[in-house]
Order: sequence, then structure tokens, then C-alpha cells
Amino acid sequence: MSEYDSPWKESISLYFREFLSFFYPRIEEDIDWERGFEFLDTELQQIKRETETGRRDADKLVKVWRRSGEEEWVLVHVEVQSQRQSEFSERMYLYHSRIFDRYRRSVVSLGILGDEQPGWRPNRYERELWGCRAILEFPMVKLLDYSMDELARSQNPLAAIVQAHLSAQVAGKDVGVGYESKLSLIKSLYERGYGREDIVQLFRLIDWFIALPKREEERLWQEIQTLEEERKMPYITSIERIGIRKGLEQGLQQARQEDIVRILELRFEEIPQKLRGLIGKIEALEVLNTLLVQAVTTQSLEAFESVANQYVTEEGSGLENTDLSSGEEANET
Repeated sequence: MSEYDSPWKESISLYFREFLSFFYPRIEEDIDWERGFEFLDTELQQIKRETETGRRDADKLVKVWRRSGEEEWVLVHVEVQSQRQSEFSERMYLYHSRIFDRYRRSVVSLGILGDEQPGWRPNRYERELWGCRAILEFPMVKLLDYSMDELARSQNPLAAIVQAHLSAQVAGKDVGVGYESKLSLIKSLYERGYGREDIVQLFRLIDWFIALPKREEERLWQEIQTLEEERKMPYITSIERIGIRKGLEQGLQQARQEDIVRILELRFEEIPQKLRGLIGKIEALEVLNTLLVQAVTTQSLEAFESVANQYVTEEGSGLENTDLSSGEEANET
């Protein structure tokens, strides 16, 4: 799972119409927005389990209506990854087929590629044997195709989100570059004329994409306070900032716990409820990252449980039991 999956999933949930308008304007224009739309996250998770991919991607399944009055099911598949993955097109085909098989409705699969390889642009899956051919061609967007200047001129919130994604990639582990990129991007939110709600939401998403050490975060916060005082726009209060930070940490923690469970499920199929609860007790991200590696390399569930128990003992009684449910993502939006 990429560290960008969770903020992308949240971005689509918050700005679905803007998402389509930015990346696929022809589709956005053909949808009857007055009838609303419905996220089918639970249904998509069931389909993913049946497909046995075991992946936790930023995928969304959305039910919409066309202006013609016809009902459509739309699968929005956002793939944010740092390296080429040969099975991407096959997964798109499998999800597309499973959704159609379940609902018998038209399905539109959309791909967003957030990797760093300009030449990798899969938009087609095909297999053939003895004259029998299965083909899926799907619209694809490559984030690398957008220039920062072009994004800076756009009023669409998705432009700021793409900027955050690309800035995080450029910065990598360079704290100085990350700080300057994050500060510049947050300042641009005020300059673009967004309202308070959008600024708070986009600040939270940018904070998710571009994480900084505590010292730089405090310095950034002082800059934001000065900016808001100068512009007389007290949008992000201290309480909201604390809430944003806490939500980010909890989101990362939960994502790591879910990843560990899913890897173990892929390798060993049945995971005892006791072990799920044990993983749910561990909150420290550095420990969860260690256990993620253990989940990939361990020879048995017993060996993994033994290692996990050591960390629970070390963390002490202050842990909160956040038991994970089997296969379901605990925080769908």
C-alpha cells in the first residue's frame, strides 16, 4: 500500500464531483448531480475479497445517474504507487468484471497513476486464446503530466491535492524541500480564494501528503498564524490543528494495522480473533512498521504472535484495544 492511498481516498470522498470535473470533465458533465450519488464502499470491499487481490488501494465505487435518466455504476480506481506494477491492468479488468457480474449495470473504470515513471501508462488489458479474446480499455490519467504552474492557476480543489502529491514525491526525505513546498502550497489556498471549509479540509489533506518532523511542523504553524493574522482570516484554530494532527496519526495507525492483518490473511488465510485483537492493541507507528515487515517474513502465525506479544508487553497497559474486523476497512468515508 502506498502512503498516499488514504489521503487520496479521503479526497475523492470529499470532492467526488470536483474529482471528475478535474480529471474527466466529459463524465462530470454527463452526470445528473441533482439526483445525488452514493458511495458503495462496503460493496467494493466484498468484491475485492472475492477477487482475492488482498490489496488496500484508494478505490471507490460510486453509484450515479446520467442526465439521460439511465442508472450507471462507476468504479473510480486511484492507483498511487512509486514503482511499476505489471498487474495493474489485470486488476482493473477483474474489478470491472466482478462489478458487472454482481449488478448487471454499465461500469466505467477510471485509472489515476501517481507513480514516478513517465513512460508507464497502462490503459488496456487483453488476453486471447484460440480466437477467444477478452479486452478492457479504460481512461487513464498520469499525474506527472500536470505542471505546477498549471495546477497553481486552477481553482479546483483537486489541483491543490495533485500539487501536494507531486510535491511529496519531489521532496522525498528532504525535510527542507518538504517544508518549503508545504508552506507554499498552504499559502496558495488563501490566495486562491477558497472558503473556510475548503481551506481546513485541504490543509488536512496536504498535512497528510507532506508530513514533517515536529520541529518543522511547529515552525510551519507559526507561519500560518502570521499569515492568517495578516489576511484577517482566522480559519485554522489551535483546536482544529490538534484535531487534524490527531486524526492523521490515527489514520496512519489504523492503516498499518489493517495492512498487517491483510498480509497475514494472504499468507495464512485464517487469522485468529485473538491475534487480530493483539494487533489492534499496538498503537506506536514505528512498532507497527516493524510488524508489517514481520508479517511478510514470518514463517508462521505463532512466530508472528510471539513477536507482537513482546511489543504489547513493552508498551504496557496504556494501550487501547482497537480490534480489527475481518477484511473490512474500519474507517470508510
